[in-house]
Amino acid sequence: MIKEFVTNTGLIVLAVTKEQMIKVDRIAVEEIGPNLFQMMENAGRNLALTSIELILKRSLGKRIMVFAGTGGNGGGGICGARHLLNHGYEPIVILSNEKKMQEIPAYQLGIFRKAGGEIIPVEKAKDVRADLIIDAIIGYSLISAPRGNVLEMINFINRNNIPTISLDIPTGVLVTSGENPGEFVKPEITLTLALPKTGLYPDKCGEIILADVGIPKVVYEKIGLKYNSPFSDKYIIPISVKE
Repeated sequence: MIKEFVTNTGLIVLAVTKEQMIKVDRIAVEEIGPNLFQMMENAGRNLALTSIELILKRSLGKRIMVFAGTGGNGGGGICGARHLLNHGYEPIVILSNEKKMQEIPAYQLGIFRKAGGEIIPVEKAKDVRADLIIDAIIGYSLISAPRGNVLEMINFINRNNIPTISLDIPTGVLVTSGENPGEFVKPEITLTLALPKTGLYPDKCGEIILADVGIPKVVYEKIGLKYNSPFSDKYIIPISVKE
């Protein structure tokens, strides 16, 4: 497991396990804030910003495929799609299973749909030509090898030579260990949220960017982490594994 990452300015950022991140989320939601709606909104906005930066850097087109799962990771991807839509891009959301969407991701989906966003099932993904792919299928809730629609999504992403951004961790990779029990998305960039995870190995995650989702320092302190914000005047920053 990776214990530490470092910013371009030399600031050390501690990595966390799945169990630690679950505790952070619980304390934020139940005791201090922000709530899940706020964190998901921040994650989605930062995902959109990261996508736009890559599009402008590469002179890519505006068509973006957002592969979204049923949980928080999917909700962040759908929220990011809405922000991209608001800024003149052409996101298309592909859902792993709309019938099993959790409450807050379903809320995000409803906003996206009402805003005029395009939503298609997995089987129609083959008919879309995209300039960028966002992987927001499964984050730290992964426990076993992907299968069904999720596996189909992973295989679609990997066999298409399209720049890909994964949200928090590539789908199919275990957050704590970095192992993959089955197939996994192979992104160019991983935008990880709040703190880097101990399983974010660059050979699987590509370039790693850390995004601020608004969690206060006191939340981290409650689980015994010494935290100094690495963000300063920015909300997204590149990080690398500390040698």
